[in-house]
Amino acid sequence: MTTTDQQALIDALSAEYAAVYAYGVIAAYANHDRDSLVAEYTAAHRARRDATIDALKASGATVPEPAAAYTSPIPVNDPIPAAKLAVTVESDTAAAWRSVVEQADTTDVRRTGIEALTECAVRLATWQSILGTNPATAAFPGKP
Repeated sequence: MTTTDQQALIDALSAEYAAVYAYGVIAAYANHDRDSLVAEYTAAHRARRDATIDALKASGATVPEPAAAYTSPIPVNDPIPAAKLAVTVESDTAAAWRSVVEQADTTDVRRTGIEALTECAVRLATWQSILGTNPATAAFPGKP
C-alpha cells in the first residue's frame, strides 16, 4: 500500500467515524418502523470503519482516533430530519469512498473503494426513497 493509498483511506476513515456517530443520532429519532434498517446501516458503517482501521494498521500507517463528538449539519428532533441526516451521511461517505477510487494507486485499495462506494449508494438510495426523493439514485454517487 502506498502513502497515497494510506491517505485516501485515512480520509475515508474520518467519514466512517462521523457516520457511526451520526447513526447514533439517527437511531434516537428515526421512525421506529426503521429500527432494523438503522441497526443494519450502523453495523455496516462500523464494519467498514473497522476494516479500514485494520488495513491501515497492516500497512504501518498511523491510524487517527475519532473526534470526541461531531456536529450535525442539520438539527435532528424527529424522523424526517433523522432521515435527512442519513442522506447527508451516506452522501458524505460516498464522496469519501469515491475519492479513494480516484486516488488509489493499488488495485486492492481501489477495489475496497468501489465496494464501499457501492454500499453507500445503495443506502443513500434507500433513504432518498424513504423521503420521497425522485429519482432516488444518482448516476455517479459521491460526485461533488
